[in-house]
Amino acid sequence: MSNKAAIHTSKAPAAIGPYSQAIKADNTVYISGQIPLVPETMEVAEGDISAKTTQVFENLKAVAEAAGGSLKDAVKLNISVTDLNDFAAVNAVMASYFEQPYPARACVQVAALPKGVPVEIEMILVL
Repeated sequence: MSNKAAIHTSKAPAAIGPYSQAIKADNTVYISGQIPLVPETMEVAEGDISAKTTQVFENLKAVAEAAGGSLKDAVKLNISVTDLNDFAAVNAVMASYFEQPYPARACVQVAALPKGVPVEIEMILVL
């Protein structure tokens, strides 16, 4: 059985349901889907899809750091968007946060996301 611990930081949005920001199990960290909420206000970030995606990555970065890691430890991302026409913009923001070798990734279009946001990203780290 693995050691399992919940990860929490005030530098990322508080959970808005019955889940943890992340769970660390041994050397793997499973970060819950992050949406573009500003942690201090819990309001959706202003701006276009690029600005909103940047907020999502800032939230992911904060949770990764709270778990003792960084975005460099990311091995897998699952991206959900409400419009695949935003794919190029999301890609451009992602590219600014990662270096090769890039993490594995899936990107899907979904009908809707919490609080009506256009993007949600979850991430797995191996420390």
